[in-house]
Amino acid sequence: MTEQPGSKRVIWSWFPVTFITAIFCCVLWGSASPAIKIAYELFRISPDDTASRILLAGTRFIIAGVMIIAFASVQGRKLLMPKASSWKYILILSLFQTIGQYYFFFMSLAHTTGVRGSIINASGNFLTILFAAFLFRLEKLDLKKAAGCLVGFSGIVLIVGGGGALMDGGSITLAGEGAMLAAAFFYALSGCCIKLFSRDENPVALSAWQFLIGGTVLALIGRLMGGTLVFYSAGCVLNLLYMGFISAGAYTLWGILLKYNPVSRVSILGFLNPVMGVLLSAVFLGENREAFSLTGLAALLLVSAGIVIVNISLKPQGGK
Repeated sequence: MTEQPGSKRVIWSWFPVTFITAIFCCVLWGSASPAIKIAYELFRISPDDTASRILLAGTRFIIAGVMIIAFASVQGRKLLMPKASSWKYILILSLFQTIGQYYFFFMSLAHTTGVRGSIINASGNFLTILFAAFLFRLEKLDLKKAAGCLVGFSGIVLIVGGGGALMDGGSITLAGEGAMLAAAFFYALSGCCIKLFSRDENPVALSAWQFLIGGTVLALIGRLMGGTLVFYSAGCVLNLLYMGFISAGAYTLWGILLKYNPVSRVSILGFLNPVMGVLLSAVFLGENREAFSLTGLAALLLVSAGIVIVNISLKPQGGK
């Protein structure tokens, strides 16, 4: 039924609900780094066991894809299936968003801290802006966005040790910080592709099936390389289900918020992602020293400020 002036708004458009739901999504996304590092301990996967890490990543996204497909199918009262024309887009997205991004994401977290990983991964927000402007020609890079990217990237440089560390290697490793930057690169590519493909395609179907296909490919690669997942305790099962829910739950709820709210209102709350990642890494991984160091806090502040700057709307919003 169409809403009439003065009628009650959809609950998802109420700012308190929007804010609380956005925080919950950011808590889910922010918990990804600690959850993965905890999974390495639960499954007893050593830093040099690349095959098992790939298998773990693939299994996680198979579960995430199944969760989204099941939820959307129940909601729509029919099986969520993509159109025949969608499969080429699903394959492209699975290559960038799941296979490319999470191969490097899971590799990185075996060689760097959750705090560093959460902050460096936020660079994907700024790379998306640059790719959208210069590679995909989806939008123009204005002064506000350029300033936000500059502020955000300064935080990334700070957390890896400053300009000197970039020049001489410092504490940076390709398997750790370098792999997380690679993950952010693929995140940015997939973000631009989603913006292009969702013009004519169902974004939920695209995301769900690319999770499932990308996860299957990763799992097969990991298994063929000799990777194994040994369930030593019930905690292994719970951890794996939770990691699947991180992607499925956060994606679904964030999509609902975008449907019923101005994009700028929702996107600006994305600054909480690295904040939650750092806080949860401190709580669950004991990385308090790095999280609450002057450098860690300054880097987090710069990255969060950059996300706010690129997403804030300078034009007055119409209506309430």
